[in-house]
Amino acid sequence: MKLSSVCFRRTQIYINPFSNLINRRLSSSVTEEKIEIPNRIHRGPTDILRALESTINRDPTAAHYKYHDDPYLIPMSNVAKRTYAMAQEAGRKAAHWIRKEHADLFNHREMDPIIPSFLPKLVYTEDTPVSEEELKKVIDNVQVLDAQFIYQLLKKREIEVSSGTQQALLELICYYNCEDTLPSEFVEERWFRQSSSLKERQRKTWKDGSFAEELFQSIKTPTAETYSAIIQGMCKYFQADRAWKLFEEAQKKGFVLTTNTYNSLIKISNFLKESSEMRWTFIINLLSDMNTAKVKPNLGTLNAVLHSLSTMGRSNNVKEYVLQVLSEFNKLGIEPSLGSWYYVLITFCKDRGPISTILHDIIVQVENKNHEIRDISDTNFFVTAMDVCKNHLKDVDLAIRVDKLLHFGSNYDLIGDSYKESIYYRHFCLLMVTSVPLEEFMTNTYNILVPNIYVPEPGVMGEILKQVDLNGAIEYVPKLWSDMVCFDHTDRDNLVDCILNIMVDNQPDAESNLNENFANIAWDIYERVENQNVLKINKIVITGSLLGRIMLLVLRNGDFQKACTIMDKIDRGHQTVVGVPQIEALESFVDYCIKNKAPTRAIACIQYCSDSGFSQAGQLAAKLNDQLNLDETQLNSLSKIVGDIELSAKAIDQS
Repeated sequence: MKLSSVCFRRTQIYINPFSNLINRRLSSSVTEEKIEIPNRIHRGPTDILRALESTINRDPTAAHYKYHDDPYLIPMSNVAKRTYAMAQEAGRKAAHWIRKEHADLFNHREMDPIIPSFLPKLVYTEDTPVSEEELKKVIDNVQVLDAQFIYQLLKKREIEVSSGTQQALLELICYYNCEDTLPSEFVEERWFRQSSSLKERQRKTWKDGSFAEELFQSIKTPTAETYSAIIQGMCKYFQADRAWKLFEEAQKKGFVLTTNTYNSLIKISNFLKESSEMRWTFIINLLSDMNTAKVKPNLGTLNAVLHSLSTMGRSNNVKEYVLQVLSEFNKLGIEPSLGSWYYVLITFCKDRGPISTILHDIIVQVENKNHEIRDISDTNFFVTAMDVCKNHLKDVDLAIRVDKLLHFGSNYDLIGDSYKESIYYRHFCLLMVTSVPLEEFMTNTYNILVPNIYVPEPGVMGEILKQVDLNGAIEYVPKLWSDMVCFDHTDRDNLVDCILNIMVDNQPDAESNLNENFANIAWDIYERVENQNVLKINKIVITGSLLGRIMLLVLRNGDFQKACTIMDKIDRGHQTVVGVPQIEALESFVDYCIKNKAPTRAIACIQYCSDSGFSQAGQLAAKLNDQLNLDETQLNSLSKIVGDIELSAKAIDQS
C-alpha cells in the first residue's frame, strides 16, 4: 500500500504540470479558432455514382452495358444493336402490360417506402371518385389522357377547378398535343425513335379543334400565360397561321407574353413569310416588340433567330445578319450554346457553296470545355461539325480537335441519338482513312471504334478496302473479311469483288500464312454464294469472273479438290453463271491438273477454254500433251478440241 501510494503521488507530480499545459493550449485554441459551417451542397441520388463513373474511361473492347455479357448476345451490326436493344425493351413492355391487365395480382405492399412506379397504374372510369387534387397529381405525373379525362369528369359533376390548375393542364395538353408521352423507363425506344422522327419533314401536326382549343376557349378570363401556352403549343406543332392570329389578339388585349412565346413565333417565321427579306423584317419587328414590352431575350431567342436565318438560302446578307445577331446578344451577356454554333455552321457551310473556315473560329471558343445541354439543338453540333470537317473542309486536324471535344468531360452526352452517332463516326472514319497512314488508322481509329462503338456501313468498308488495295496492306484482309461477316456485308457485290481483287492482285510470298487465309476467305465466299437465299433482295450475282478468282486463290494454297469443285460449277453452269473466268485461272487449273496427274479434268478445262473462245486453248493442249503421257483416247479428245497439230514441246516454243 505504501509503495503504491508513493507511486501515485509521484505520478501526480509529473502529470499535473503537463495536463495544465494541455488545458491552457486547448482553451486558447477554442478562443482563437472559429468553426465555420460550409453551405450545404445539394446532392442528387446519383451523384456518388457519377463521381465514381468519372474515374474510369469506357472500354472500347466491351459492348455497351445494356447488352448481355455473352458472346452470342453481343450485337455486331447496326441491325443487331437495334434488334437486341428493342427486344429487351419489349420485355419491359410485356411486364408493364401484364401489370396493367392483371392489376389485382400486384396489390401487395412489400416495399417500404412505397415506390409508385412499381404499382399498377390506376384506371379511371366514369364512376371513379375524382377531385382537383387528383387532377394535379396526374398533371405532375405527365399523364396527358388521364388529366384530360379527369378534367371532363370534374366539369360533368360541376366541380370547380381553380384557374391555376386549368393553366397547368393547358400547358401540359399544348406541350404534348393531347397525346400521352412515352414512359421515361423506355430509354431505348426514345433513343431510336428520335432518329426516325428527325428524318420526317416539318409539317402541321397540331390537332385542330382538339381538347386544347376547347380548354382555352372555356377559360373565362384568359391571361397572358393562357395565350402564351396555346401559342407555344401551336408553334411547336406548326399551326402557324392560328398561332399568329392568337398573338395579334393577345397584343390587342394588352397582354405581355412570355419570352418563349416570342421565341416560338420567331422559329416558325419560314411558315409565316415567304422571302428571306420578309422573314428578316418579321424577326426584327418581333424583337422590337419584345424591347417595347420589356421582355428580356434569352438563349432560346438567339437560337430561334439563328434557326430562321439558317433557312434563308445562300445570300451574303444572311451571313452578315448572323454575325450581327451574335454580336448583339453578346452585348446582352447571352453566351451561345453548341446549338447556336450548329446554326452558324449550317448557314456558312452550305452544300455547293463557297468554302468557309468559320469552324476554326468556333472550335477555339468551345474546345477544352465541359458543355451541358442548354437547348435541344445542342445535340446537332457534333455531327454537323464532323460533316463540315469531312465534306466541306476536308481537314483531318480539325476533325481530331472536334473528336477530342466530344470526348472531353461529359460532352459525349450531347452526341444525340443512335442515328447522329452513326453519321458522326461515318464522317470521322471516312476522313481518317483517306488522310492518315493506313496503319495509324487501323490502330488508333478502327480497332478502337469497331464494332462496339461504331459499325461501318458498306460505303465506309468499301473505302477502307480501297485504301488497303492502294497501300498493298494485305495483312488486314483476314480481319476485314471477318468483320464483314459479322456486319452482314457479305451480300454486297461491290465489297466481295473488291476483297477478291485485293487477294488476287497482291499475291503473298509462298511461305506466308496469308495464302491459306486467302484461300479460306475465297472458299467462304463460294459457299455463301452457293447457299444464298433465292428470294433474298441483295444477292451476289454468280459470274465467271467471281468463280475464276475464287479458283485461283484456292489453287495458290494448293487445294486442288476445291478447285475441281469450282471448275465443275463453271463448266456445268452455263445457265446460271454469267460470263467466263480469267484465262489466268484456267491456266493455273491446267497446271495443277498436270501436277496432280489428272488429264481428264485438264481436257475438260481445255474444252471449256475452246468453247469460250480463248486462243490459249491450243497452247494448253500442247502443254498437257508434252508433260503427261496421254493415252490414245485422250489424244483423240485433244485433237478434236484444238485440231490436228503437233502436240509437242516444240509447238509450245514456236507459239
